[in-house]
Amino acid sequence: MEKVLNQEEIDAMVQAARGAAASGQPRRSRGPTVQPWDVRQAGQIGREQMHAISLLHETFARNLTHSLGAYLRVVFEATLVSAEHLVYREFLQRIPEVTYLASCRLSPIGVSAMLQLDLKVAFPIIDVLLGGQGKSLAATREITEIEEQILESVVQIICRELGTAWQALALEFCFDQRQDPTQARRLMPPDEKTLSLSFEITMPEVRGGLSVAVPAVVSNALLRKISADWTYQKPRGPAESQERLRRRLLACSFPAELVVPRVPAHFGDLVDLAPGKLLMFRRRAAMPATWLVGGLEMFQALPVRCGQVRSARLLPRLRENELGEDHKEKP
Repeated sequence: MEKVLNQEEIDAMVQAARGAAASGQPRRSRGPTVQPWDVRQAGQIGREQMHAISLLHETFARNLTHSLGAYLRVVFEATLVSAEHLVYREFLQRIPEVTYLASCRLSPIGVSAMLQLDLKVAFPIIDVLLGGQGKSLAATREITEIEEQILESVVQIICRELGTAWQALALEFCFDQRQDPTQARRLMPPDEKTLSLSFEITMPEVRGGLSVAVPAVVSNALLRKISADWTYQKPRGPAESQERLRRRLLACSFPAELVVPRVPAHFGDLVDLAPGKLLMFRRRAAMPATWLVGGLEMFQALPVRCGQVRSARLLPRLRENELGEDHKEKP
């Protein structure tokens, strides 16, 4: 609970601030802030892991949009709002007092998850399923048993799409039963760590929330599976990817050679070859050779010597339309 200052305390703070400004003394920098350590906050999901969880459930929200939109035959949209690591007590404190609660059984692990749907969204969904237009209700009331049975088909679709999103664990979300607030508090221990997922549901005339609390033991297993199968990495921008590719290419090696293009010779001259005899080609000695990289013509080059190493002095780069007749293969 925040402390409310009275007028005397406010005046004292203002005078102290003015006195420090008048004296010209710089404000002292605060030292390290010491906070008590809460053991319940240990083992929190990291930022990159939470980002992977968010990407997974953004896909769930898109699939739910298509599934329930086709089932209800109205404009329906689900959007991921947040993914947080909370204890179960904090999850219950954030949901409305009058709402729709249902438990989902996670098979084959044998644990339960909690699903919460705002009544300002539940009643228009029920109205659509009964043939209405899905208008919102001004007054909030408890849902009846008949309305509960009608809404059960929608909850089953939500569970099915959750199971599809969590298919990496071969996990099945099964609708268990509707829970009243008292039963909901006993579904998990108050200090049980949970992965809390919040979604915004939008229909033609209403907007509300959908929340899911999954035990952290299950969400941690999903993260381990994602890390093992998908090798999730932080997305890189185009510039960073190009620079990374460039560094890798600079460390690669390619075969390179300096060659003379194909020069024809008479068979008779080849037959008369003997040590000390000259074989004349129809090519001037001053004409450049071709430098090949990976078997592709890249540059014209002249053979030179650099110390005790044979080298090549590169000339302008070759283009296909610039190759002379001597550089082209003859049929």
